[in-house]
Amino acid sequence: MKKAQNSLRLYLVTLTLRIKSIVNLKMKLYYPPHHNNPSYRGQVFPLLKPFIKKEGFTDTERIKIYGVSDEDFIIVNSMDACEVVILPMSWYYYKLTNKMGLAFKCIEEANVLGKMVWSINNGDFGVKLPSFKNLIVFRQGGYVSNDQVGHIGYPSFINDYLIENKLIDTYLNTNFNKQPIVGFCGQAQLSNWSATKEMAKQIVRNLRSLIGLSFLEPQKIISASYLRASILKQLEINPAIDSHFIKRKKYRAGVTQNKEEHSTTADFYNNILESQYVLCIRGAGNFSVRFYETLMMGRIPLYIDTDGYLPLIDNVKWKEHVVWVDYKDRHRAAEILLDFHQKLDQDSLGALLKKNRKLWEEKLTLSGFFNVHKEITEK
Repeated sequence: MKKAQNSLRLYLVTLTLRIKSIVNLKMKLYYPPHHNNPSYRGQVFPLLKPFIKKEGFTDTERIKIYGVSDEDFIIVNSMDACEVVILPMSWYYYKLTNKMGLAFKCIEEANVLGKMVWSINNGDFGVKLPSFKNLIVFRQGGYVSNDQVGHIGYPSFINDYLIENKLIDTYLNTNFNKQPIVGFCGQAQLSNWSATKEMAKQIVRNLRSLIGLSFLEPQKIISASYLRASILKQLEINPAIDSHFIKRKKYRAGVTQNKEEHSTTADFYNNILESQYVLCIRGAGNFSVRFYETLMMGRIPLYIDTDGYLPLIDNVKWKEHVVWVDYKDRHRAAEILLDFHQKLDQDSLGALLKKNRKLWEEKLTLSGFFNVHKEITEK
């Protein structure tokens, strides 16, 4: 009996080590170095930023700054030796610098070798692209209903405000009450004139795209600022909701320099922390950075779905993490929120806040998101 137990124990240890070796297997990445342009650092593919560094940059520094290690990903010198090829620059960069042909050539070479290519279509308005069967396009803006082959969502990669400001031990200190506490701090104007100007600009931009004078994708005609303000008003006038709103006439109250040190940044995060729910709705581009900031802060997005991309849709049950409001139901946002809230109590509210923070930590940070994609690719 003892011998059998020892054999079983040895088998389990061996199996555990094998599983760990599989999970911790490095993914081999290749990118064509001659594509990289240091003058456009902001357009570098997010996963490559921790690895395209000056000589002497250590893995310890990489982990501290980016949360990514060369134990998870390693850059190889040959396309033949990699598992995934990465276009190091954004599609906006390739188009802006007249180097689309360079990107297409890389994709075709990878296809011959049976390699997938990862790329990024960043910015508020995506670049118009042809489809390639071996190309993944990570993006935030755009519209799911356009059914663009290979286009998938990725999160906004943000700093950990709770850790940086030593709030991780207190962020769950919120009491459940019958009135849900809803926050919002940002640009919102219930002005028909401002909405008309905003939509007129979109129409002009779309016309330029349609006749070939712009390489940006056309957008749906909508005033994001007016949409936000109309939903805020709906929530504000409902006596069953405790509204904590700070409405700005300009993005970040017009602050353009030293944004992180400005008082408006503290106002923004304090507003989230003092709330239970936060209205998250698109901006100029069809996505919301506030959505990820809310999850990072361990709060619940009141998410207005405007046909936008969310990351890991086959991996995350988003409707278990947010109050989901379809665009067609936006006039019922308050009703949907109250229905969601009345099903909670102190314990279930705290569990959901903790669950949302964990989701951000494990799947929506730079390391978390690409490690999930590493596992998906290796299956």
